[in-house]
Amino acid sequence: MTLGFGVVSFFFFFFFCTLLSVGSPAFPAGAWPRGRPSRAPGPRSFPDGAGGPGGAARRPMALPAWLQPRSTYLFIYYLIQFCGHSWIFTNMTVRFFSFGEDSMVDTFYAIGLVMRLCQSISLLELLHICLGIEPNHLLPRFLQLTERIIILFVVITSQEEVQEKYVVCVLFIFWNLLDMVRYTYSMLSVIGISYAVLTWLSQTLWMPIYPLCVLAEAFAIYQSLPYFESFGTYSTKLPFDLSIYFPYVLKIYLMMLFIGMYYTYSHLYSERRDVLRVCPMKKKKM
Repeated sequence: MTLGFGVVSFFFFFFFCTLLSVGSPAFPAGAWPRGRPSRAPGPRSFPDGAGGPGGAARRPMALPAWLQPRSTYLFIYYLIQFCGHSWIFTNMTVRFFSFGEDSMVDTFYAIGLVMRLCQSISLLELLHICLGIEPNHLLPRFLQLTERIIILFVVITSQEEVQEKYVVCVLFIFWNLLDMVRYTYSMLSVIGISYAVLTWLSQTLWMPIYPLCVLAEAFAIYQSLPYFESFGTYSTKLPFDLSIYFPYVLKIYLMMLFIGMYYTYSHLYSERRDVLRVCPMKKKKM
């Protein structure tokens, strides 16, 4: 726990220093850049009507792009998500090296609350896209968020027996790896900072991990089916001799999961091609 908060505090300090460096001048105080007069700055004289005392009002200086309300809000949102997922990943790593395989059994009990909080907050991203705050496509993001919400809240949270499965730990590791990289890239992009390696990683890491996430989600559904059949969770009777047998609903969703994966994978691959075309990796000269 202490190590996790230490990591989060370090990143808070790092990004605060980054903000200061972005807004600071590129030359020492009192020094002038090359090409400008070396005399010390004195009171400026204004022509009539060009500002200053007795003249027209000076135009207000525009805020930097990273201090605009939209950018500030997105930066804070991405920072909160990054800190949450970093804490989860750090907690899981420390517990695994401390307790070994035993830590995998109670992963959900240790970090399930924070994971549910992070995934619930991520629903704001749909609102961001609808309002134009975040430039992204709605359907692929909706499919990704729906997968996680259904697996986390419907399949895992409702069945205590499923919470003790190893697949839950594996699934949480995959989710957090993707989100830590994605939110770091998005957070720096908002304030105008771009690293070629981070851009490539954010656009490439999902290629092997996202299909593994879908396989882990499908396996979690498969392992939960006997418990939904035994306890009758979410199964209900409707009027006119109709009923909803929830295991059938999960089996239908299991097929739709792979259809959605194909669509999302195609979209992400197209997006990766466009991003890396604009920001290609610089090759070292031989």
